[in-house]
Amino acid sequence: MVGVPPLPGDAGGLVEPGRTLGARLGDRLVGAADSYTSWLVVPGGQRVSHAAVTHVGVLPTHTRRGVVSALLRRQLADIAERGEVVASLRATQGGIYERFGYGVAGAYATLELDRRDARLRDTVAPGGPVRYVDSADRWETLAKIYAAADISWSGAIDRPPYWWRFQELVAGDTGWTVVHGEPGAEDGFLRYRPHDGAGWPRNPQRTVVVDDWVATTPAAYRGLLRHLLAHDIVDRIVITFAPVDSPLRHLLTDERAVTVAGVHDETWLRLVDVPAALARREYRDGPPVVVAVTDDLLPANTGSYRIAADAVTRVDTPADLTADVATLAAVYLGGSSWQHLALGGRVIENRSGAIRDADALFTTTSAPFAGTYF
Repeated sequence: MVGVPPLPGDAGGLVEPGRTLGARLGDRLVGAADSYTSWLVVPGGQRVSHAAVTHVGVLPTHTRRGVVSALLRRQLADIAERGEVVASLRATQGGIYERFGYGVAGAYATLELDRRDARLRDTVAPGGPVRYVDSADRWETLAKIYAAADISWSGAIDRPPYWWRFQELVAGDTGWTVVHGEPGAEDGFLRYRPHDGAGWPRNPQRTVVVDDWVATTPAAYRGLLRHLLAHDIVDRIVITFAPVDSPLRHLLTDERAVTVAGVHDETWLRLVDVPAALARREYRDGPPVVVAVTDDLLPANTGSYRIAADAVTRVDTPADLTADVATLAAVYLGGSSWQHLALGGRVIENRSGAIRDADALFTTTSAPFAGTYF
């Protein structure tokens, strides 16, 4: 389930008032589900209203009794009543959420960089100024930078105050924080820390772990990367969250200095208002496709939609493709293809060539990525 580890100190400010649901048996709270008011960037750069679902759990003594099912059904109805277009979550168990209409819409990679072999190509342009942030000001500073920045990559989400409060409680004052750009015009930042700092002097593999890397411009990406590579007494850099199509290796003289340590599902997406969600994202040029969508939990979404590069309309005509709402969510951000989902029997092709046409419409130039765990 989506949960929160035990937290030190005062855990106030972690939940948004009015968005927490609880399940009680008598006087005892046996389960809960929470969400934050947020936004999600969709292909084309628009931001849609988004519920960030988190803190979902049930007591071990009350599992398999329908508690989570009741909570998530009620939560979906609440999100729909609020008029939010989509919801997403990060799942610690993968076999639960598809039956509630969530589909795996994006992933992240964990990268390992051999700093000793990592040299930037001479053709890589310089970045801007990078400076350290005092630990006393770090969370307020980072929150302001993120809120003011032009966050426009597909899959990115808002980071409300409750999210920053959680980071403060978990990370505390460990590690270092740097920001990129002139004061008042910062466009990126890094949070990183030593792995096994106590044994650092004698460790043959001195490792730095990057917990958060936000770069909203190419200059910020280059400047923050140069900062990481400038640490002489570091042997290995682990980047916890990176796009699966990260450009990092292309900046190095030896691309093998970067290895992919793992790829993991990130964004489990739920389309709460299907017509609004389809209308807000951008499509490529290509023949239009009529998709019949089924949604058992939010039946207002069930229907057929004609999707074209210039418009999305609800229609009453024979469908080219048939899929449930979780499958539609999986392709919505461009993180999966209609062809691959059809191979798993999740899409029915009613017109020959419709899957090819749908992939032409939905394809994106980059993989969706949030970089924000909640």
